[in-house]
Amino acid sequence: MQFYVESLAELELLSQVASQRGTTAPVAVRVNPDVDAGTLDQITTGRADSKFGIDAGAARDYLMSIKSMPGIRFEGLAVHIGSQLTDIAPYRTAFQRLIALYHELRAAGLPLRRVDLGGGIGISYKHDLQAQFAETEKRVRDYATMVRGLVEGLDAELVFEPGRSLVGNAGLLVTRVLFVKDNDTRRFVIVDAAMNDLIRPSLYDAWHEILPVKAVPEGTPLRPVDVVGPVCESTDTFAKQRPLPPLSEGDLLVFSSAGAYSFVMASTYNSRPLPPEVLVRGGRFAVVRERMNYDTMIGQDRLPDWLSDGAAHPAVRKAAG
Repeated sequence: MQFYVESLAELELLSQVASQRGTTAPVAVRVNPDVDAGTLDQITTGRADSKFGIDAGAARDYLMSIKSMPGIRFEGLAVHIGSQLTDIAPYRTAFQRLIALYHELRAAGLPLRRVDLGGGIGISYKHDLQAQFAETEKRVRDYATMVRGLVEGLDAELVFEPGRSLVGNAGLLVTRVLFVKDNDTRRFVIVDAAMNDLIRPSLYDAWHEILPVKAVPEGTPLRPVDVVGPVCESTDTFAKQRPLPPLSEGDLLVFSSAGAYSFVMASTYNSRPLPPEVLVRGGRFAVVRERMNYDTMIGQDRLPDWLSDGAAHPAVRKAAG
């Protein structure tokens, strides 16, 4: 175990707590390499204008000046430049800068032994399921080849945070059509899932393949539709003008590549209980997380005593009198 820190304030607090407890905290410092990951602005984390990490240019002097901080044992450096990267070139630049800094600090006497290269390898969202897996596998192999070339001979334990590349394509969101609604300009397919269940399309304008569960005969005509949820937000939209086969109330749809940044970002907005999770392996399946019920959802709510009838606000009592 180690603590990741990104500022002097965090280090000072960790030093204080560790010293009070009479222990030493192993620490890795996150470095900001000033590299544009080439992904969405909302999930780019390695540019100079990002809130993350310590500026790479100042990191050497910074770390050498505080290497004797009480309660702290510096063990490594870390970097993470963003999420959903589909090009490995930004990784190469960031890792080269981090490894150069690692060598400098080791040569200066800092006993570092670990390098965390973060995560962020992107997956494919816009193909059929088999193509998604194949494209993700190729990207991971290219990444591994690049890293192997950079770290050859590096005296360090390597840490990776693969995340999305492992589980992103492995998850599906299953939803049911509630209604099909037409107006003068388009057709809406209203489903029982909503932005609180899968927020990526609303938050990032992200694409998820939408497929009917039942097989559709080849040659079935497709029609552009908006796939939307029942929540009271215009952004509760999963897809706009997506070509889909004819759909009716009760039909099941799946949103593919929902294994990452989906359930973990879900909420109970609009008093909607969290959905269940089902683990599938071959022909076997099991519910691994039960659907939230309303008792659980509101069970932690409390009303203060002063909201009871006998303790109304003075202005209310005066008006009532």
